Amino acid sequence: MASGVSDLFAGADPPDDAPRPLADFLRPESFDEIVGQAHLTGPDGALSGLAGGKNLRSMVFWGPAGTGKTTAARLLAHGTELHFEQISAIFSGVQDLRKIFEAARLRRSNGVGTLLFVDEIHRFNRAQQDGFLPHMEDGTIILVGATTENPSFELNSALLSRAKVLVFKRLDNEALAALLARAEAHTGRNLPLDEEARDSLIGMADGDGRVALGLAEELFAAIPEDGDEIGTAALVGLVQRRAPVFDKAQDGHYNLISALHKSIRGSDPDATLYWLARILVAGEDPLFVARRLIRMASEDIGLADPQALTQSIAARDAYQMLGSPEGELALAQSAVYLAVAPKSNALYGAYKQAIKAAKETGSVSPPKIILNAPTKLMEEEGYGSGYQYDHDQPDGFSGQNYFPDELDRPQFYSPVERGFERDIRKRLDYWAKLRRERKKS
Repeated sequence: MASGVSDLFAGADPPDDAPRPLADFLRPESFDEIVGQAHLTGPDGALSGLAGGKNLRSMVFWGPAGTGKTTAARLLAHGTELHFEQISAIFSGVQDLRKIFEAARLRRSNGVGTLLFVDEIHRFNRAQQDGFLPHMEDGTIILVGATTENPSFELNSALLSRAKVLVFKRLDNEALAALLARAEAHTGRNLPLDEEARDSLIGMADGDGRVALGLAEELFAAIPEDGDEIGTAALVGLVQRRAPVFDKAQDGHYNLISALHKSIRGSDPDATLYWLARILVAGEDPLFVARRLIRMASEDIGLADPQALTQSIAARDAYQMLGSPEGELALAQSAVYLAVAPKSNALYGAYKQAIKAAKETGSVSPPKIILNAPTKLMEEEGYGSGYQYDHDQPDGFSGQNYFPDELDRPQFYSPVERGFERDIRKRLDYWAKLRRERKKS
């Protein structure tokens, strides 16, 4: 093992009497001890086969906080002959990277490679990310980056093409329970919680193993060994309830909004209320939600229920008048209305097709028959000649052509057989029949 790795772990292990968080005491010493990531650390997992340092390539670890990304990187380094360097993109800049690359080049000239672990790698800007590329390509470093954000959006495509993305999953209740059991074994104490409170503690951790162990540590410190078990209410009073993971500028924001949108589109009012509540509890601006509901009313419902847009706009206005918390009920009403409304994206699709056609046809003029002739010259040129006033025609329909003469009549809007669009479909079919008949005559 390279000396750099030994130095790293020597520095990471302070004397036994030094203060250390419980999560640090219980940091896994092998891939087998990492919980909740069997798809990566199990016998056939992508990480297990790399523990010996063979065929190691640059990687990006993507997953929520507290799921084992940093631990996995340390274990990789511990099992390889590569020198290990660890930095955080939050605290490091261009000068730090230059020094690391220069030292890595020197080690490489002496036959020693470098594994560079970059925590929060998405915090580096595009130019800084590009700076890794030549050093990855020539083998100066093997990069292992960790990120809580979607690499597809936050990392350069060039960097991603040179790295394998491994996805770390949010810890489920079983994995969190296993961590709490380890904490109890390490301390020689049982958590002073009844069954319901224990489940509540796991829920408070919100899939984050580090938070679960931190909450357990708070309990051990607050309640003496001979103390009685406490229930959920007392637990909430003792520990600081953790806010849900939701950064309005990052990936969690878009995931929850997407879940709300898909639930409405899928006509599931219960899932709609759940994701709406998750978003509002997490602190999202209710007016942002209102704007998204207005968009959904046109995009996913359209003329299948014309009242959907009216309901959404009314919900926005109601929230602006009432504020929080009363105004959120109007948003819930709108969201459920959209969820149970008949669905159609016919208007959305038609509009996109019309935009495409408008761009392709350029500046072709409307047919002269439907243009006014305010001057004698325009009248002589045939402007408005032959125009039929629809209100004077049988059935209030002339069937004239309103498209440019150079354009064959397209059909953009095709209503579905749901909701109000079923009636629109009958109306359009009737007009198409009249148009055909009058064209023959």
